[in-house]
Amino acid sequence: MVFKIDKQTIGDLKMVGGYKGDDVFSFYNRTKTRGGANLMRDMFLYPRSSEDEIMNRVNMIKFFKEKELTFSFKKEAFDVVEDYLKNIDERTRLSAHQDNLQRKFNSAIGADSGYQQLQKGVVNTLQFILDLKSFLNSLDGNGSTAEFGKTIGTINEILNKRNFSFVTELQKISKPNYTKTAEFDQLFRFTESKEDILKLLYYVYEIDVYLALAEISMLHNFSFAEIVNDEANLIEMKGVYHPLVPNAISNNIKITEDNNMVFLTGANMAGKSTFMKTFSIAIYLCHMGFPVPAEKIRFSIQNGMFTTINLADNLNMGFSHFYAEVARVKKVAESLRNNDRMIVVFDELFRGTNVKDAYDATVAVMDAFASKRKCTFVISTHIIEAGEALKKLRDNIMFVYLPTLMNGKVPKYTYQITEGITEDRHGMVIINNEKILDILKK
Repeated sequence: MVFKIDKQTIGDLKMVGGYKGDDVFSFYNRTKTRGGANLMRDMFLYPRSSEDEIMNRVNMIKFFKEKELTFSFKKEAFDVVEDYLKNIDERTRLSAHQDNLQRKFNSAIGADSGYQQLQKGVVNTLQFILDLKSFLNSLDGNGSTAEFGKTIGTINEILNKRNFSFVTELQKISKPNYTKTAEFDQLFRFTESKEDILKLLYYVYEIDVYLALAEISMLHNFSFAEIVNDEANLIEMKGVYHPLVPNAISNNIKITEDNNMVFLTGANMAGKSTFMKTFSIAIYLCHMGFPVPAEKIRFSIQNGMFTTINLADNLNMGFSHFYAEVARVKKVAESLRNNDRMIVVFDELFRGTNVKDAYDATVAVMDAFASKRKCTFVISTHIIEAGEALKKLRDNIMFVYLPTLMNGKVPKYTYQITEGITEDRHGMVIINNEKILDILKK
């Protein structure tokens, strides 16, 4: 089952598609092959909401982490093999009668580039299969998870087929003569063995991904989230932090159905947006089965998540920022009507309108959201007065803020959430520190 997300959420959290590798995918991507990187990218685009799928992935990563295995394949072979197998032009098919004096002469003077490319494809395919055989041999007696045991079984079924009988004698790869090259080319490109080789490539790309994730887990001491199966909804994070922020400060939070709405306040630059991204990224990674940047996470499986942190105007459709906010809230509301266990994150509701309308709309919408106790909400705002109104309306709202400590006129930020509603008013302090008014007076 797919964990529901959308383009806005992926962009807000920089899960995939950041510039210059500044996204979460690039942080996790230590794969050795292009196919492995593409497979991991797909995992980022399609998180899961099935316990079996999530735990199968967790167990696979843990297995490779515990065994401390390495990717022992010749990396350069993969792209060669894939390009070779894509060439299905019948005119390139090798046959025995082509092994004549003219071909041998062309080969001698380097004029037979077509054949040389095909021979290179054959050699690299053989090298890939030999490396796979060696990797399987390295697992003997090393144990495996039930899921990986199925993968090994499928790989062995393929390698034990009659078409792959040559594997038993495969010890060292050297350039085969023309006749053997033609035989292997026929087998690899023009029989059902081609589909089998593509399956083997996919399985090795999976291994590449799991080895990369095991390495990330060990390198950064990331943990694996624990799934809670109680009927009551729970999200509990201890020592969670943003993986892309240098020297990030960690936070703890526990959300249940009794406090399923988080009302977050704090001064500018106090870290509200970073906290919301930290929380959301952790939830996202939990539903991928990936190791998470936290000391410990326990969570109930959710059906999806919508974040609204960096919402842009839609000039093509004539939307102002406020109308874009309204349209986004409507989309979220429609999703909540049909789904429980959704996570909703908003950074400053209705910032695109006047203070009075923003106050009224914030109170009304948050009051309505709070009625959905099977869902989880994290909403930040600068309209702290809305908090006092909501306290009178609902008993399931958690009020937290990010403090600012003043050292004279210089603000210092703790980046750690504290219970309550902020009373910080430091906007003018920052403006004065930057001497903006002095500049304008000159």
